Amino acid sequence: MAEYSNLKVTVEDRVGVLTIDHPPANAFDGQTLTEMDAAFDELLANDQVKVIIITGAGQFAFVAGLDLKEAAEVFSSGKLDLAHEAIRRAQTLYKKIECSPKPVIAAINAVALGGGLELALACHIRIMADRARVGLTETNLGLIPGWGGTQRLQRVVGQGKALELILSGDMINAQEAFRLGLANKVVPAGQVMHEAMGLAKKIAAKSKLAIGAAMTAVVQGGEMPLEQGLEFETKQFLGLVGSHDLMEGISAFVQKRQPKFTDS
Repeated sequence: MAEYSNLKVTVEDRVGVLTIDHPPANAFDGQTLTEMDAAFDELLANDQVKVIIITGAGQFAFVAGLDLKEAAEVFSSGKLDLAHEAIRRAQTLYKKIECSPKPVIAAINAVALGGGLELALACHIRIMADRARVGLTETNLGLIPGWGGTQRLQRVVGQGKALELILSGDMINAQEAFRLGLANKVVPAGQVMHEAMGLAKKIAAKSKLAIGAAMTAVVQGGEMPLEQGLEFETKQFLGLVGSHDLMEGISAFVQKRQPKFTDS
């Protein structure tokens, strides 16, 4: 794996872990975004990685949002092309995460604000520490979410609640996030990575073919009208027929043993 200044990347038991390590608050500056894009590509290309976990280093933040010192220079310049380029880079990365054929789990260890919550929203599953607080707080700065938050949040919590959270700029705690469906699970702070790794390893034990087909059917099919989505699901289902792993899964079930998938 490549070495990065603001990230740590490890692979264990077919699970890739991308840790944002940019003290003190893991804020996103240009370098961190560039490194994250490269590291994510590296994990996508690694055949030994079947599931990806994204988390933050330290006890303070998952990602506390945009690096405001760097952003202030762009905003004060009045150069819209620079601002547009910064938005495009982040949105492209987040779309890549959302459309990943490998499941991506956000292990939200602490505060996730602005671009940090937008990153979590681009992930497929979110596990949150009980002490975490999250929010799209951009209106407190005279901005709006620009890395996908206005679109993805309403798809998770509904338009009314999304408008309330975005317009107020309020943060919510982990328990409220779980109630709204923003978090899949809330666990004690010290168990976030343990919980995320346990789920990731459970998924990684499945057939890569089935995981990919399910991801494609849910993520891409979810953007389609129902009838079209059902046809798309059928296509993904039929693509597995005749595979070694399908026959192995059926044989293992009949023989009452654990399947030995070969991802073929």
